[in-house]
Amino acid sequence: MSKLKNLHSIPAERSAQVHPLAVVDPLAELDDGVSIGPGAVVGPEVKIGADTWIGPNVVLDGRLTLGEQNRVFPGACLGLEPQDLKYRGAATEVVIGNGNTIRECVTINRATNEGEKTIIGDGNLLMAYCHLGHNCELGNGIVMSNGIQVAGHVLIEDRAVIGGCLGIHQFVQIGRLAMVGGMTRVDRDIPPYCLAEGHPGRLRGLNRVGLRRNGIESHDGGGLRELQETWALLFRSGYVIAEGLKLARSEQLSLASTHLCDFLEASIQKGRRGPMPVISANE
Repeated sequence: MSKLKNLHSIPAERSAQVHPLAVVDPLAELDDGVSIGPGAVVGPEVKIGADTWIGPNVVLDGRLTLGEQNRVFPGACLGLEPQDLKYRGAATEVVIGNGNTIRECVTINRATNEGEKTIIGDGNLLMAYCHLGHNCELGNGIVMSNGIQVAGHVLIEDRAVIGGCLGIHQFVQIGRLAMVGGMTRVDRDIPPYCLAEGHPGRLRGLNRVGLRRNGIESHDGGGLRELQETWALLFRSGYVIAEGLKLARSEQLSLASTHLCDFLEASIQKGRRGPMPVISANE
């Protein structure tokens, strides 16, 4: 176990360490403490932040910026052109923050049109064989299990947890602290703080365990009970969501309940797929 740990550690020297069998373009920018393993390929427009570890046979290409203290495991391909028939060679980007763990064979494609970006925040864990399509945007502290296939223009907010072996439809949004069960069909928006699962996907209620673990009782003001009341009004009261939102807005809401209402209002606007439905008594 200690051997494996040493393989992933950053060398004591502050200058970048490049394995002799790696291919790194001289125009690539490598900060202090970067470590690049054998067989890795790094293109000319790549920027890698301090103390980032790039494992064997990783491909980094296109306009790609990696922040500090990331770990990219063998076989990952980051920054390659989008799998989009509309792509015409625009100089688009992938921007990845700090402290992310990107496991084996993950693929992250850059955006489609000029000036656009695929964006990954800080402290995320993307397990093996995940794919992020063009123009996706991930927040911070997200956990994505193995084999998640994410289509283009998907937005995932902070600290969502997504189970393995599933697909996420293009333009879908997944809210903060939502939890998605493995093999769920995600073809509609999943509101923040909710638990979703099934095929087709359905909302099952609030992600109560995740909310407690993330301290919603202590830092949000209204706490879990107030959020539960808002959720019940929106999804279990018999009102359509638009009516429920009007009633919820008539009260003083906590930060979490306000965010839930904001998300749902945006989700039901023209041009969006709308929120995932709640499981019915017959399902």
